[in-house]
Amino acid sequence: MASVDRPVPGGVLPFFVYGTLRPGEVNHDLFLRGRTEAEEPARLPGAVLYEGPGYPYAVERAGSVIAGELITPAADAYGELLGALDLLEEYAGPGSPRNVYDRVARDAVRADGSRVRAWVYLAAAPLAVRLARTGREIPGGDWLRR
Repeated sequence: MASVDRPVPGGVLPFFVYGTLRPGEVNHDLFLRGRTEAEEPARLPGAVLYEGPGYPYAVERAGSVIAGELITPAADAYGELLGALDLLEEYAGPGSPRNVYDRVARDAVRADGSRVRAWVYLAAAPLAVRLARTGREIPGGDWLRR
């Protein structure tokens, strides 16, 4: 994964979700139900999953891939949903030392192999370093099959 993101026109992107925001999980029902236009299986190359306290953390790692869903929010719910997900993921803004997760734009891969730019919440740098040293990796990169 590139460390520098390409510009995102208007910043309106779908979301790649890999943990409790996936369909059937608790935060999907709380945050996404009724607010999406489309939900489809996808993969995120260049990342690995680590076990967290009831939820996973994604960390960048070349050669790895994680499973998840590509979520396209309903147009009229986008702004509200973006704010709600930033709060849920404890994302205070680019480079904030308060971030638990960083919201970054990355290419997700659909089932048909096509790529789409999407927002994804990755573990913020200090946490990512700690997880790489002492975290418990989720085999196969799929939170639902842990």
